[in-house]
Amino acid sequence: MNILLLIGGLAAIIYGANLLVDGASAIAKRFRISDLVIGLTIVSIGTSMPELTISVLSALKGNTDIAVGNILGSNTANILLILGLSAIVYPLMVQSNTQYKEIPLGILAVLLIGVMGNDIFIDKGTENVISRVDGIVLLCFFIIFMFYTFQIATNRDAADEQIEFQPMWKSISFLALGVAGLYFGGKYFVEGAVKIAQSLGMSDSLIGFTIVAVGTSLPEMATSIVAAYKKNPDIAVGNIVGSNIVNIFMILGITAVIKPLPIGPTANMDIAITMLASLLLFGSTYALGKREIRRSEGIIFVLIYVIYLTYLIINQ
Repeated sequence: MNILLLIGGLAAIIYGANLLVDGASAIAKRFRISDLVIGLTIVSIGTSMPELTISVLSALKGNTDIAVGNILGSNTANILLILGLSAIVYPLMVQSNTQYKEIPLGILAVLLIGVMGNDIFIDKGTENVISRVDGIVLLCFFIIFMFYTFQIATNRDAADEQIEFQPMWKSISFLALGVAGLYFGGKYFVEGAVKIAQSLGMSDSLIGFTIVAVGTSLPEMATSIVAAYKKNPDIAVGNIVGSNIVNIFMILGITAVIKPLPIGPTANMDIAITMLASLLLFGSTYALGKREIRRSEGIIFVLIYVIYLTYLIINQ
């Protein structure tokens, strides 16, 4: 049964990703909104729905290690695994706004989690916890991010002219069906994966950072790889950068407001690797003076991810 959940979930994710990219791109052209803005908003929030579902449900059930590990692991997988694979499929050009604003904002988000999750070290507190107040602060940053994104949406000359016009009802239907496919596909995939992992004796924190993180990142993976294959790097990159920002500011914010999140002893290592991945992404856009993630860099990203996963599994 668990294998069927994995296979069915994966099929729904791939199908949903195709619909989501096609629908979002068509809407972007019709309203002359840049693909980057669509990637940062509609696509990134849509593909982050599995993370929201898993993090909230895990927190409510008391599995806070899975909730936090899911977010940090998803962000790491988004950069090292998904952008890496997408760059291998097709080198990804990075826009100036993304290089100087969105990627640094993603780095700030990880830094905030590092500060909020170290109460014992910073404030001499009794435990490390992301409190409801911390959650509200994160949600305030999310509102600022959305305001900024809608501001750059006024750039109406960056729409992809290669995308065919289609009726609005069809574009919206594609978008809605795509999000639904990603949501339910991610949900069932993760359910099957977690049950299999638990039967193998894996800890909650390891399950959160690996199985659940990769599972909930499958929508981003499918969407970005499909976008890269269709030579639409703005959606591929915007989806990942936007999802990472949404994961911390919105999803972790909502989860902490619903229920404060105690931070386990292994969280700092996860935060550190997530920060490293974010800095590698930032640095790769400066390599050789080109705003591009090349195939060679994509291969390096994927290798680093595989090495770190191997380390986690060996040392669990």
